[in-house]
Amino acid sequence: MIRALLCSSALSTVLISGAVMAEEQRAPETDVAGRTGATALAELVVTATRTAQPIEKVGASITVLTSEAIKASQATTAVELLAQTPSISYSRNGGPGSATSLYIRGAETQHTVVLIDGVKLNDPSSTQGAYNSGNLMIGDVSRIEVLRGAQSTLWGSQAIGGVVNMVTAEPKGTFESHASVEGGARDTAYVRAGAGGAAERLTWRLAGSYYTTDGFSSYAPGSEKDGYQNTGLSGRVRFAFSDAVSAEVRSVYSRGKNDFDGFNTDSAEFGRTEELVIYTGLNFALLDGRWSNRIAYGYTDTDRENINPARPAVPLTFDSTGKNKRWEYQGAFAVTETLTASFGAESERSTMGTRSPSVARPNPTLKTGRVGVDSVYGQLQAEVAPGLTLTGGLRYEDHDTYGRHTLGQVSAAWALNQGNTVLRASFGQGFRAPGLYELFSEYGNLDLSPEEFDSRDAGVEQRFWAGKAKVSATVFKREADNEIRFFSCSFGATDALCNPGGVFRFGYYKNIQKTRAQGLELVGQFDATDRLTLTGNYAYTESENASGANAGRQLTRRPKNLANLSVAYRWPIGLNTIVAARHVGKTFNNETNTVRVSSYTLVDLRASYPINDSLEVYGRVENAFDESYQTILNYGTPGRGAFIGIRAKF
Repeated sequence: MIRALLCSSALSTVLISGAVMAEEQRAPETDVAGRTGATALAELVVTATRTAQPIEKVGASITVLTSEAIKASQATTAVELLAQTPSISYSRNGGPGSATSLYIRGAETQHTVVLIDGVKLNDPSSTQGAYNSGNLMIGDVSRIEVLRGAQSTLWGSQAIGGVVNMVTAEPKGTFESHASVEGGARDTAYVRAGAGGAAERLTWRLAGSYYTTDGFSSYAPGSEKDGYQNTGLSGRVRFAFSDAVSAEVRSVYSRGKNDFDGFNTDSAEFGRTEELVIYTGLNFALLDGRWSNRIAYGYTDTDRENINPARPAVPLTFDSTGKNKRWEYQGAFAVTETLTASFGAESERSTMGTRSPSVARPNPTLKTGRVGVDSVYGQLQAEVAPGLTLTGGLRYEDHDTYGRHTLGQVSAAWALNQGNTVLRASFGQGFRAPGLYELFSEYGNLDLSPEEFDSRDAGVEQRFWAGKAKVSATVFKREADNEIRFFSCSFGATDALCNPGGVFRFGYYKNIQKTRAQGLELVGQFDATDRLTLTGNYAYTESENASGANAGRQLTRRPKNLANLSVAYRWPIGLNTIVAARHVGKTFNNETNTVRVSSYTLVDLRASYPINDSLEVYGRVENAFDESYQTILNYGTPGRGAFIGIRAKF
């Protein structure tokens, strides 16, 4: 870490000394979840460069969901909302709260970094270090940025498929509050409330939510319902000591309980998940605002346990805890009017503990592991010609177990015709060290090698008719080597790793796969009239094995075809209506592609009506045609359901 800080300080000194003659200006804001939150315009994005930038200067592929879009979607869980954006699919072992995998451009779920208010959520104790998006409710989230493609230079080794950055709401007025309540099918209820204020120096907000549903059977042919309950709390407070110095504390907490079923059978088993996120940061600007700085500490704590009441002697079937502690420094320096440098240093420490009690082993030893990663990164962004912005960066990581690695990333964005045409291209490298569960759990393997990735994309965005219509097309490709998968052991196997210490186990993690993914994304929006808007996206993704007996076969649970289409109409009486359709192509439930999961199309109907400036009623019908479908073979999904609610703001 000392080396990281020295490198960062040296880079800062060089930039300052080399820019003495530059014209006076301010550096971009470095707090990725502060002032650029709920008040930001859609065209201002932060995730791609970790500083606030106009979207036409960003070469990476990104989608922004504003507070208006989130509100119009009426989504209750984050995964349902994210699935409406290009190239994102998911699989879930039942209803809300169940184990959920999120796939961006066909990448594995552990290859996506999920952030809330700038803090990484990925759970060190989960299998392969992935974040279970099933417990992530919309809550007080007011903005989401989805960054597709390898982003390891700025966001660390796990950001290979992409980054999802969720930002909770920030007050704009002296005092404001809101509340909403909805209910509907499957005895579902969702209550949310929040309040906050922004004074000259102090900005604060508190929010809470509670969600409950009786659900449906997680085992598709089953009969007993599997419910879910979630309690969420969030808060933030920022104090500005002066125009140049501020400090902030943010926190998000959730506690969920979900019923789930066993493999091909109903079960009384349930799980509890408790998650805590804490962020503390100090922001300060130097050199009349040309050098902005952020020093921060982020902490996540995830505790999970599964309980089976049908096994009273040993009810606990799974127990785990994962903690992540991260110290960060981030700086941005305005070298000239057209050249900005971003740089930083991070020191991350992750720990995990996990065990799986059984009747035969009611009190097994807790499997523990820890790892530390120190890193520095630097990025230059320059407008080298009118409208042409080039961005390049490097990241140096020093991993406790896997040594030192250097990653690079470059991108270009060219805004032409007064910004009506934007050309984009990017290339990024990825490196993912094995997760703690892969190394130290009962299925761990200390001989694993890191995963390595190359990712590239290129696209064009075009606006027509004074911005009333917008279309974009992006092609992408990703190549992966040394991907880690679970290797199953058969009884009687002589493999030493199937019998560590002479004791048989059912499998272990192993570097067994090369994969590749390539495809096309199409996105369009058309404001046909002042009242009628059409939006849609389509993604074709070939994600397949590239080695071994299954080379050329489609990766499990990854559809080749994804499409979303919505038609929104605002009636003269003030009623807003939306018809939204989502199509997911066929997938395969196994690596040999012999077990097929059929394609499906879901149609949702949504409506809202403002009674006055403070009160709005809304409702929706999900899966209006009662489509029978599955995302994982033999796991249940919701049928038709109607919901109605009311929102109030004060």
